[in-house]
Amino acid sequence: MSTDENLASEHQESEARPAEARVEAFIGVREARRSEVAEDYVELIAELIHEQGEARPVDIAARMGVTAPTVAKTLGRLARDGLITRAKYRSVFLTEEGRALAKECRERHEIVLRFLLRLGLDPETAERDAEGIEHHVSQRTLALFSDFADRN
Repeated sequence: MSTDENLASEHQESEARPAEARVEAFIGVREARRSEVAEDYVELIAELIHEQGEARPVDIAARMGVTAPTVAKTLGRLARDGLITRAKYRSVFLTEEGRALAKECRERHEIVLRFLLRLGLDPETAERDAEGIEHHVSQRTLALFSDFADRN
C-alpha cells in the first residue's frame, strides 16, 4: 500500500471514530494546556527552593524567560488556587498541595525523559520534548513509558 493509500485509510478510520471520543480528546488537551503553566511554575519553584533555599519572583522570571509582571500575575493565580503562599517582595513557598503537584510533575517528567533517552534521543532534545509531553500524557501511557524505559 502506498503512503497516500495509508493516509487515506487512516483518515477514514479516524472519521469512523465516534464524535464523542474526539470531543473528549480535545477537551483533555485543552485541560492539559490550562494546567501546564501551573505545573511548570510549581515544578520550578520546588527546584529553586531545593537549589537556593528560596524561590524569588525575579529568579522565576529569569528561568521561565518571562517578565516580572507575567510572573506576578501567574503567582496570584497559583495563590488563589492554593498552590503557593507569598508575601509582597518576599520569596514564594509551595503549600502542601503545591508540593504534591510539583512532585507529581517531576516524576512524570523523569519518566518521559527516561523513555525518550531509551529510544535513543539525544539528551538535549529529550529534555526539551519531555517538557511538553509530560503535561499531555495519560497515566496509562506514562506507565507504558516507564515499563519500556526500565527494560534491560
